[in-house]
Amino acid sequence: MTRSVRRTLVLLLLVVAAIFSLVIYQQMSMQAREPEPAPDLSAMNTFVYEEPRELTEFTLTSEQGEEMTRQDLRGRWTFVFVGYTHCPDICPATMATLRQADSRMPAELPQPDYLLVSADPERDTPEQLRDYLGFFGDDFHGLTGDIDVLRALAKSVGAVFVHRDDGNGNNLVDHSGHLALINPDGRMAAVIQPPHDPDKLVKAYRQIYEWTRQNQARSG
Repeated sequence: MTRSVRRTLVLLLLVVAAIFSLVIYQQMSMQAREPEPAPDLSAMNTFVYEEPRELTEFTLTSEQGEEMTRQDLRGRWTFVFVGYTHCPDICPATMATLRQADSRMPAELPQPDYLLVSADPERDTPEQLRDYLGFFGDDFHGLTGDIDVLRALAKSVGAVFVHRDDGNGNNLVDHSGHLALINPDGRMAAVIQPPHDPDKLVKAYRQIYEWTRQNQARSG
């Protein structure tokens, strides 16, 4: 084999090796950018959406009497619960659990808000919400307003509520008991079904937050 032929073969081998290395690099880069699948948190009664779900547009009134829209949910994590201040059982228990979870939230995690969407706007005035929520903490907020808007918002987080009379002239509201976790983009990231446990809520929140942050880093 002449020197020129050997030189040509060496060059060809180098070109093939370079092309092969480039293909491997591109494949690895694509794999690095692919999002991690949503964590399986079924043991904590939690379902995490691969693609967070958009909430319906709304204009409602906060416990401070201020107008609030979907845009106001951006920039922070928020646990949403549909209920009402005159609820005799589910709501007080759920709110107490959220307060316990809030007190156990590690400092290194973004501190979430907690939002009560009223299913009983006739009685849940901003003043009533403010008095009720003040017992739980500064991170607890509420929404009231037009019942159809509230019903649409509840539906967009997978919740429903129905008014009924208990037979003694008392107005009761049957409503869903799950929590919806809203991400800082204002989208629903997860649904957490009852029974609720404060430690499991904190653990689920941590895993959802870390999964979200990891995928943002991959896509960035």
